[in-house]
Amino acid sequence: MDQLLAIRTFVRVAEVGSFAKAADTLNLPRSSVSKLVQDLEAHLGTKLVERTTRSVKITAEGDAYHERALRLLADLDEMDGTVAGSRSVPKGRLRVDIGSVMANQILIPRLAEFQDLYPDIDLMFGVNDRAADLVGEGIDCVIRGGPLTDSTLKARKLCEFDFVVCAAPSYFASRPMPMHPTDLSEHRVASYFSASSGKLFPLLLQNGEEKRDFTPANSGIAVNESTAHLNCILAGLGIGQTFGFLARPHFEDGSLIELLPDWKPAHRLLHLVYPAERFPNTRLQVFSNWAADVFRHFDVRLEVDRIVHHAE
Repeated sequence: MDQLLAIRTFVRVAEVGSFAKAADTLNLPRSSVSKLVQDLEAHLGTKLVERTTRSVKITAEGDAYHERALRLLADLDEMDGTVAGSRSVPKGRLRVDIGSVMANQILIPRLAEFQDLYPDIDLMFGVNDRAADLVGEGIDCVIRGGPLTDSTLKARKLCEFDFVVCAAPSYFASRPMPMHPTDLSEHRVASYFSASSGKLFPLLLQNGEEKRDFTPANSGIAVNESTAHLNCILAGLGIGQTFGFLARPHFEDGSLIELLPDWKPAHRLLHLVYPAERFPNTRLQVFSNWAADVFRHFDVRLEVDRIVHHAE
């Protein structure tokens, strides 16, 4: 028995709660996953997993072993990285989930640089705007916006984004521009909705201490993918709220007009997030450092500094 592989396999089964899912994320046959766990149980002389036709339940002994196995695997990964030092070449698969706009507009255009630096890392990009289950889907990290409320996750702040309200000039061919948030009720809105709940996200508006959230009674068009949302606004389908870094190039070429510039919500924080119980391996460490450098150039605080410096 390859004891180390058996331990890693058991840890994965415990994390995802399924032999089938563990096999898929480890790229092993399902029969091999089952046999590795059985061999580990035989070696230890105790039952780690209770199997039923529908689920997998970790025993009390399995819970205790799982906790110590996590520390052991983290120590091994850290030890390998420390001993290898600068000669260590990060390699292997790294699964990253990221929103569509962040992937297509920011990271993918720069990925050739990452491949040149780390040719032995095989990146798997899950590109979508849904909330991902890191543990259940075998994801190493996600790049996620908004507040962090899950204590089982660790996060590295990448940057801050601002929001802008905007529309295409064609939309105003026969309509007046809104001068105040109360005017939005007279307009069509290109909305964004949650893929999981179907709920429309409101336009977030703030001027000093005054806050107004506007949810249209009838948006006319709503999408649940960020690139499509931007394209809806560009197509003149309605007023929309999107990231400032996306809209500003279109402000410059005249394809979008900024609206209600005094009404902007707090900046949105973007983080790289991974499970707290995992020690970040070398692949994740180098990707995290690289991504932080890429996103730093899109930080709205840096953008403001550039604008002020240019004005001076």
